[in-house]
Amino acid sequence: MNFAELTLHPALAKALAARGYQTATDVQAAVLDRSLAGRDLLVSSQTGSGKTIAFGAVLAETLLDGERGDAAPAALVIVPTRELATQVRGELTWLFAGTGLRLASFTGGTPVGGDLRALERGVDVAIGTPGRLVDLLRRQRLPLDGLKVVVLDEADEMLDLGFREDLETLLQAAPVERQTLLLSATLPPEIRAMAKRFQREAVAIDPRRAPSGSATPSQAHADITYVAHLVAGADRLGAVVNVLRASDSPRAIVFVTTREAVSDLHAALVARGFAATAISGERAQTERDRALEQLRRGDVRILVATNVAARGLDLPDVDLIVHADLPLNAESLTHRSGRTGRAGRKGTAILIATPAERRKAERLLMSAHVKPAWTPLPSREAIAAAARERLAGELLAPVVGDEPALEEGADVLARRLATELPAEALIRRLLARELARLPQGEEVQPIAPPRPEVERERRDSSPLSRAEMSRDAVLFRVNLGARDNADPRWVLPLVCRRGGVTRRDVGAIRIGPQETTFEIAGRAARDFAEASAESDPRAPHVRITRADAPASRPEPRPAPRRRDGFAPYAPARDRRPPPPHAKPQHPHAKPQHPHAKPQHPHAKPHPRPKHHKTKKG
Repeated sequence: MNFAELTLHPALAKALAARGYQTATDVQAAVLDRSLAGRDLLVSSQTGSGKTIAFGAVLAETLLDGERGDAAPAALVIVPTRELATQVRGELTWLFAGTGLRLASFTGGTPVGGDLRALERGVDVAIGTPGRLVDLLRRQRLPLDGLKVVVLDEADEMLDLGFREDLETLLQAAPVERQTLLLSATLPPEIRAMAKRFQREAVAIDPRRAPSGSATPSQAHADITYVAHLVAGADRLGAVVNVLRASDSPRAIVFVTTREAVSDLHAALVARGFAATAISGERAQTERDRALEQLRRGDVRILVATNVAARGLDLPDVDLIVHADLPLNAESLTHRSGRTGRAGRKGTAILIATPAERRKAERLLMSAHVKPAWTPLPSREAIAAAARERLAGELLAPVVGDEPALEEGADVLARRLATELPAEALIRRLLARELARLPQGEEVQPIAPPRPEVERERRDSSPLSRAEMSRDAVLFRVNLGARDNADPRWVLPLVCRRGGVTRRDVGAIRIGPQETTFEIAGRAARDFAEASAESDPRAPHVRITRADAPASRPEPRPAPRRRDGFAPYAPARDRRPPPPHAKPQHPHAKPQHPHAKPQHPHAKPHPRPKHHKTKKG
């Protein structure tokens, strides 16, 4: 549907035409339907679908048709992050350029004095994050009694970030007779419960529904190609490097889970020659803005970020998304990947998972209704071959725009070198020099991608009987036995987690004095061996090997180390020698469970029961 067919305010229609907007997206056409004027809306639409222009047009129609107050805001737009607040304000600024509406954004990380001065001058549309808006409300400087429209943009993200109480505070302070627009990429039960509580007979809008009215599964962006790689746990950094080396995308975002991982990965990429920057929640707003501007200008090619960059960023031409750490849920996967494949452009989202994480990756992809291509990781040799092809293409491409002075200098140098070296030897020497300057890939352990036929067999097969399990099973062992209080009730979950299998793939478990042996179904033994070989950071001393492999001597457990590389000081009670009257431990005393909580050093011993003496006679 064209915007000309929609009855928009003349100022908005002029602004859209000036920007080259002609065809409305599905969500824009649905929200701007004249039959829904003034109604509460519950909108479900993916990122990049034009929701900002959609609810901006609703705000303009509502505010421009009535009387406006002198200072109090008439519309409130609540967003989860500072970046999204900046983006929304920028979009609405050009959209409302000819309307005279006054905009202001209120976010954390900025001086509150500027917010107070903006409210004193008067604001028609207030845009802000929940925390700062509640702060201004409690200061009694943000009057909400004159609100006509409230917009909750990316509502599911605000709930994930823990803003439920702030949202309820703002919505309860707003007038009951208001129009409420709730926009969310997904509609989990928490969002529907909030809509039922704070909206009045809201109309649900989902452009992804089939024309017949039946809901289709929530699809990820059709313009995004999903690729998944299996890597060894120690090769995660090398995998990220090789993926970035193999891609020639002008802009890429690498997502990790924690702020510490952002700093570590960013430093590692810069050390390898990548033009990279980083943002995370702990960085100042000015630093985050500077990093994003560097990526927009092309000064850097790669952005390393946490989920703070999953929404609300205006980053054009992002062609590659790398999930270096798996997202926590399918919604996070969708929003992270949604940074690419926008405005009709094609994009690629790459997931990196260890064999132990493969089950989780498959569940995330299945929940997001995504079918990835499991492919081997780009090898060092493949990256070098691709670099040589790019170099050949650059050398054979026609030269355009060279200055005459440079051409003359090249001719002079070429004639001089031709008198001292044969042309073929000179070309080889120059090419060797250029090849030495090309970026190199990392040496990684090759891991075969999952085999679809085996996965289908395992998924469709029923639990094996004990006889079938024993006939085809492969025997493994773990270095935990009776001396460690090993028990099948906690050994079974440990085996399933380390090997990425389910309990139906695990057969008999036999506890021995020094180790425990267990059976793994033959159909899962190969994948289990690869996954369980990875070290578990939560229990690095636990080792799982095949029972037919030679047993290695147990190594002492290393002391935990700090991030600066130094071992932490032991508590004072551990450094003091035992008192001279301390009794030695009985040689046959039962050892404490390795995961048991240590006893407090000043805890009193359990009192012994007193024996009552009977009087004689």
